[in-house]
Amino acid sequence: MPTRPSAPAGGSFTHRDWQETVVAGAADGPRLARVVVTNAYTGRITADNTRCLYSLSYAADGTGSFSGFERCEGGVDGHHGTFVLRAWGTFDAGGTVHCSFEVLPGSATGGLVGLRGTGGFSAAPGAAAVPYAFEPSYEEAAAAG
Repeated sequence: MPTRPSAPAGGSFTHRDWQETVVAGAADGPRLARVVVTNAYTGRITADNTRCLYSLSYAADGTGSFSGFERCEGGVDGHHGTFVLRAWGTFDAGGTVHCSFEVLPGSATGGLVGLRGTGGFSAAPGAAAVPYAFEPSYEEAAAAG
């Protein structure tokens, strides 16, 4: 589908809450976990209280991978509504996270209908604010309507 281009940019986000529950395995070894996270975004994405649900898989050496979804209520470039990010990535034994994300097609509402886009971030443990990159675009039919 044709899209209208948008300039790449980003901003930062902060973790407001992180609730992790081990669902299989030992807390100090290989395991599966579920995490519920609340974030606050500034910059290209503005959202005060996102809600995230992630599944994590830890290896014996502390490395691992994750995937999940984040619902954002707020705005992108001054347009307001809601949308869902699908996220996936890895983390190393030291806790550094590398994440990619994309807007889940069809998830945007309000002034964000037709929103698409991709982005990502890398975060060191304990970072107060995490910089992210995000390149949004809009489906032409939705943008024209």
